[in-house]
Amino acid sequence: MDSRLTAILLVSFFCLIALRKFAIIVNLVDSPSERKHHQGSVPLVGGLAIFFTVALFLLLTPNLEGNTVLYLLFAAILIATGTLDDKFDISVKARLIIQFIITLMMVSLGDIQLTTLGNISGWGDITFTNALAIIVTFLAVAGAINAFNMVDGIDGLLGGLSVITFSSMAYLFDLGGQSDLYQLSLLIVFATLPYILLNLGFPFGRRLKIFMGDAGSMLIGFTVVWLLLSGSQSEVSSFRPVTALWLIALPLMDMAAIMIRRVRKGQSPFKPDREHLHHICQRIGLSAKMTLLAICSVAVIFAAIGIIGEMNNIRESVMFFSFVLMFACYYTAICHIWRVTTFIRKVSTLLSLNKETPTASDSEQR
Repeated sequence: MDSRLTAILLVSFFCLIALRKFAIIVNLVDSPSERKHHQGSVPLVGGLAIFFTVALFLLLTPNLEGNTVLYLLFAAILIATGTLDDKFDISVKARLIIQFIITLMMVSLGDIQLTTLGNISGWGDITFTNALAIIVTFLAVAGAINAFNMVDGIDGLLGGLSVITFSSMAYLFDLGGQSDLYQLSLLIVFATLPYILLNLGFPFGRRLKIFMGDAGSMLIGFTVVWLLLSGSQSEVSSFRPVTALWLIALPLMDMAAIMIRRVRKGQSPFKPDREHLHHICQRIGLSAKMTLLAICSVAVIFAAIGIIGEMNNIRESVMFFSFVLMFACYYTAICHIWRVTTFIRKVSTLLSLNKETPTASDSEQR
């Protein structure tokens, strides 16, 4: 297994380098703009490299399961869609139509669908059938893809959050005995690690910098949903549906809060802006690296809550209403973010002044 993991790292790294050169030739790059403040044009091939690495190792796996083949097919369609979007800026409507078609194929061909939310209300299981299950599954697919797309705003963040989510799922799949899903989760984690290093400029600096691109966020979001549904909706499940909420809590909360605020302002929920959590952290005064560390740390805490709740079989209703309460606090803070940031700055200023003001004993010594 160790040699296989090393091979995954190496294949992913060389895919990134090769595709980076290809991206420069075909101008598949992200250039600075009013919303994007990076320096120079950066190749958008992180998602492509991860997909090619995952596909290669899955296709080399003996006795490949039918659903794994379907996963690769659907992922390939979304990767192609995302790459075209990176290059030509496809409309939101076209992307949603493709995601809906993928959802229909998931349900009809792979029987991968959201049919139950479990006993999150405390009054019995909430289940969906037929057309309603398709609609709810589509909302899950589109929601996850957009959630991971929206967090991709600073170096390392999308990669870091995805590694946290996939690692958490791998742990639960291992405990639940779903070895195929465990191996797929682990494969994605190790295929993503080289991207994170290059995206952060380690060890080659900006010379080999790479972005994930919409192709990458589509791949990550879709794979997260595929694994969460496979792990919580099958006859042999590794975790309950409510646990899935905690494993992707931070991207989900950020997306939901931003969309609700946009709709309340009369704007499109898909309109880009600079009101995401990572933007707010930087306005508070955190550097990009401190913002990355802070957000990933919170994501780890949320995932740990989900895992602990699952392992200790804490009631689903308790886990769900705790999640709702957490989101309510998060949304309230976001809606009053200017007051929050002003308060934090005042506290920081007072603390710095207290450090600089000499005490009586200090004055006497001078």
